Amino acid sequence: MIDLRSDTVTRPTPGMLQAMLAAEVGDDVWGDDPTVQRLQTVVAERAGKQAGLFFPSGTQSNLAALMAHCQRGDEYIVGQLAHTYKYEGGGAAVLGSIQPQPLENAPDGSIPLEKIAAAIKPLDDHFARTRLLALENTIGGQVLSAEYVTEATGLARINGLATHLDGARICNAAVASGRSVAELCAPFDSVSICFSKGLGTPVGSVLVGSEALMRSAHRWRKILGGGMRQAGILAAACLYALEHHYARLAEDHANAERLARGLAGVDEVTVLAQATNMAFVRFPSEHCTALEAWLKGCGILAQVLYNARFVTHLDVSATDIDTTVETIKSYFAAHKT
Repeated sequence: MIDLRSDTVTRPTPGMLQAMLAAEVGDDVWGDDPTVQRLQTVVAERAGKQAGLFFPSGTQSNLAALMAHCQRGDEYIVGQLAHTYKYEGGGAAVLGSIQPQPLENAPDGSIPLEKIAAAIKPLDDHFARTRLLALENTIGGQVLSAEYVTEATGLARINGLATHLDGARICNAAVASGRSVAELCAPFDSVSICFSKGLGTPVGSVLVGSEALMRSAHRWRKILGGGMRQAGILAAACLYALEHHYARLAEDHANAERLARGLAGVDEVTVLAQATNMAFVRFPSEHCTALEAWLKGCGILAQVLYNARFVTHLDVSATDIDTTVETIKSYFAAHKT
């Protein structure tokens, strides 16, 4: 199947499987899994931070970061479209007693600086205590501009706020912008980096930041059920991905651009945007269900909505993109009104 639903659907490559089989392991709850230790060190160094902490998922990594930064009754400022607010089950509020202060994102994924400034609460017992600004990069596939990140994190620091970055796809942002991961992480106190998206591992995220913050996050990871035993098998996949799957992210970006360009030639399809490894398109609402079934019958998995997102990854080739475009063309050719 050609699977364009998300970049989370990748399967481990043969080389990655071999690395996992050969991994030296210990018990990471006891702190003696050497492969996990090496992954945490390598990712922290690449991100320019003091320490790293391996998590089963990006959702748990983000939540542990929020809980390490904030106490009960504190709040974090976040975009309404951000994963930490919209797509993580309300964990900050439900499990951390942390109030989100969601603000409307601008079209480029940023949160306007004037909205951030206006949302910061004064020190008054009537209000939740504003403690943290959380951003996301990439967001909706878009790379936040370096100038904006500098201004937003600077505004946070002036007001005594910590900063967290949901960098689930920060490697995509780095490759697309031509900047290093360390440069993109530098303005933030903590960053969550996911390996199970474009980098193609089956599981895993690494949270990076100061040693003190990681000690606090380690306790929250345990409370949240994220302590793993012989996790080096998973960490080995992440190390393999860093070495073998990082630079090739540019291929995914090129394929998403190829898809958007191809679909722009289909009269019934409106291409809304394309950024990094995502293409956003609009289909006639009356055709969505039938088109999704048509694609599946042709060996293509996609979530076909009125506003749809197609995501490229290492299991999707340029040939697969061309096949997808031609299949969509064939559907509309067969359903001319």
